[in-house]
Amino acid sequence: MATPLSADRLLKALRDEGLEVIEHRSWRTNNRNHKGPWGPTHGVMIHHTVTSGIASSVELCYDGHSALPGPLYHGVIDKAGTVHLVGHGRANHAGLGDDDVLRAVIAEKALPPDNEANTDGNRHFYGFGAVNLGDGKDPWPEEQLLAIERAAAAVCRAHNWDQRSVIGHLEWQPGKIDPHGFTMDSMRTRIRTRLAGAPTCPPAEPSKPPAAKPPKPRYEPFPGAAFFRFGRNSAVITAMGKRLVAEGCSRYAVGPGPRWSEADRKSYAAWQRKCGYSGAAADGIPGKASWDRLKVPNV
Repeated sequence: MATPLSADRLLKALRDEGLEVIEHRSWRTNNRNHKGPWGPTHGVMIHHTVTSGIASSVELCYDGHSALPGPLYHGVIDKAGTVHLVGHGRANHAGLGDDDVLRAVIAEKALPPDNEANTDGNRHFYGFGAVNLGDGKDPWPEEQLLAIERAAAAVCRAHNWDQRSVIGHLEWQPGKIDPHGFTMDSMRTRIRTRLAGAPTCPPAEPSKPPAAKPPKPRYEPFPGAAFFRFGRNSAVITAMGKRLVAEGCSRYAVGPGPRWSEADRKSYAAWQRKCGYSGAAADGIPGKASWDRLKVPNV
């Protein structure tokens, strides 16, 4: 049981453990505290994000979507092992879980089966989401596993917890499978070994010439309003739908997919309204101004 770390202490703990940390947007004030308290904290929960790609995953986990507002975690761990901080405070990551599991975490004992969903986990756990599709095929690079180990150990070290304070979402809430692709027992073994020693920061790198600027993002040009008609099948429509989901404008029951549908039109209409359009100007048929603002990645 502990008072949550301040934003500065959390950042320092992660960097002291040797992690590369990126502070994303206004992460220090991005939270769901208006929905309930954050704390006392009892442990760290590990998830997979069911996403791919760094920028889109981090944005989605910062903003959330219409069905689940952000932040979705406190930190997002990409496949290269970088931690992107996206929230500080109450986050929408744990949901309702088993009170017996919480008692075991507090006592740092072996976990019982999670067979109930009666306790607010968002209040009591730090959450880290690792970028992975969670389909059992998407790989878990060693750099990413090491970062999960380090991030969990950093929080445990700051609170004087042991490895039994670290659990997976699948051990908390019935029906969840994340993280899928490695076992939490193996991860706790790694964390226990790390906590037995001092933090191990990587050695300082020699001076390097300035890195080349990354290539400028490329976006799909506006294909014209006539492109968006029922029956149109294109990867551009899928890319558009994913951006609409990321912007919290999803009206999809399933998808999005490549075929233009009424759900696409309704989702785009929500985006137009978000851009400030109304009436006939928010009919769900893309126009150049709103399309350019959406920034659909080049496919």
